Amino acid sequence: MAELHHPHAGEMPHGPTDNVEVHHEESDVNIRAIFGFGAGLIAVAIVVHVAILLLFNFFDSRASQQAAAAYPLATQQGERLPPEPRLQTEPREDLAALRTREDETLSSYGWVDRNAGVVRIPIDRAMELTLQRGLPARQGGR
Repeated sequence: MAELHHPHAGEMPHGPTDNVEVHHEESDVNIRAIFGFGAGLIAVAIVVHVAILLLFNFFDSRASQQAAAAYPLATQQGERLPPEPRLQTEPREDLAALRTREDETLSSYGWVDRNAGVVRIPIDRAMELTLQRGLPARQGGR
């Protein structure tokens, strides 16, 4: 019975690499089916991407048509600012301007209260005067 399945069962192998009882499967993988599936998958992906692009374009055109309609009261108001306090639109520039004003105030002479005779002097000059005159001390034993 073994001779029916193996035609060379009774013969001896001719060389060290010649083994007649070892066979390989000739129908393992259907390459054509794999490539066909891959091509179909790519085609479906392209169709889906095109459909999504068309859908986004449709939604974009529909949204732009709806945004064009303005409320009648809003068109009459024009460019009106909201009430105070408002948010800063340029915080870095505002901070730079504040620091410039502070530096100018700290390094210049000017009146604080003219009626009371109170003036401001630059910080460097105030430190020089403090070193010359000294700080006031408490009177007493404490």
